Amino acid sequence: MYFTYILLTKNNTLYCGYTDNVEKRFKKHLSGKGAKYTRANKPVKIVYKHRFRTKSEALKEEARIKKLTKKEKLKLIAHYSRLRLLLFAFPAILILFLFVFLIVLVF
Repeated sequence: MYFTYILLTKNNTLYCGYTDNVEKRFKKHLSGKGAKYTRANKPVKIVYKHRFRTKSEALKEEARIKKLTKKEKLKLIAHYSRLRLLLFAFPAILILFLFVFLIVLVF
């Protein structure tokens, strides 16, 4: 399993990379051993990650993302964030709906 990821830095720039373990790689970036760019531009958080089956796929996506403008990258991150919110919120909404349905059914 491989990932393409984007980090937000303290000076509001974006760094894109690939790895087989995003959290471990992020810790390397934080320690100053991740990449030359993140030594000078300290990362703040992971704002995007996408999983791939092969290293080749992850590298191709990294290359594609690096060609995007910052505006396009922010759009990709926003889409990813909305999708994650939907995936995490949907089960909670479904449970709430079922709970209300059962209350209505009982009374």
